[in-house]
Amino acid sequence: MTAFPLLNKKIWVAGHNGMVGSAVQRYLNAHHANCEVMTAARTDLDLTDQKATYDWLMHQKPDAIVLAAAYVGGIGANKDEPADFIYKNLSIQNNVIHGAYLAGVQKLLFLGSSCIYPKAAPQPITENALLSGKLEPTNEPYAIAKIAGIKMCDAYRTQYDCDFISAMPCNLYGAGDYYNESRSHVIPSLIMKIHSAKERGDENVTLWGTGKPLREFLYVDDLAEALVMLMQGYSAAGPVNIGSGQEISINDLAHQIAEVVGYQGTINFDPAMPDGTPRKIMNSQRMNALGWNAKTGLAEGLKHAYHDFLNRLDQPEKYARNYNA
Repeated sequence: MTAFPLLNKKIWVAGHNGMVGSAVQRYLNAHHANCEVMTAARTDLDLTDQKATYDWLMHQKPDAIVLAAAYVGGIGANKDEPADFIYKNLSIQNNVIHGAYLAGVQKLLFLGSSCIYPKAAPQPITENALLSGKLEPTNEPYAIAKIAGIKMCDAYRTQYDCDFISAMPCNLYGAGDYYNESRSHVIPSLIMKIHSAKERGDENVTLWGTGKPLREFLYVDDLAEALVMLMQGYSAAGPVNIGSGQEISINDLAHQIAEVVGYQGTINFDPAMPDGTPRKIMNSQRMNALGWNAKTGLAEGLKHAYHDFLNRLDQPEKYARNYNA
């Protein structure tokens, strides 16, 4: 294990306006005030632009990078825009990772997704399940891009001795999430749909799928703590799983969100719509062995997430975003 103290380091949080990036920025500002957090808004730096990304890195010379920038979305968005999901994510990753090598960046943490693992992977999913089977078809292009990012970090570690690492969180939610009924991930999508049903006075709301799939969720500020811990004290090839260790069915999650929102109507499911992977829970023993465990329970986290959603209803520029940069 290689120590990487953050004292006086310049750390670029790529994707600081997204949910994960903003959480990492909050955590660094709160717990590591003696380091400099660098940011670049998408209006100032398009990470899909290779030359602009290289030029920025060579000029700014960060000591470390948290690569949280990505083109993201839920099942609906992945189904509608497979080309965008693979092209934009590959472009962002390639430009930042190779640019980091060119600029002599000391440490880079690449943020992946649990969708990198095979649809039929044994549960809980361990890191060695990577590339052991077929992917879930509904988000395969995004998953392939993320797998390429992991392998790219490993390749630069092997060939150039770069201290580039990868973290694989489970399903995330919390402050700064992206809200859109048809494009969001499951928790923000359910919050928005159930809140809208409440506001309209609907007696029932219909959600995608059967409600049977099991999912694991992690509050994003807990993830930020884990990512900074990895930055400081972890150095190895391959992904590191980060999860809460708790799972819940989509049906039970929807009813729990309805309770938080205060919705009294009936929740129905449309089995004609896709479910995605039947079950997905991560084995996070490697991360837990480093001394990290999730702190925020789902009930508490959902209250925080809904409060953030309500606070951003009148801020459309912060309300709907699916490009975390």
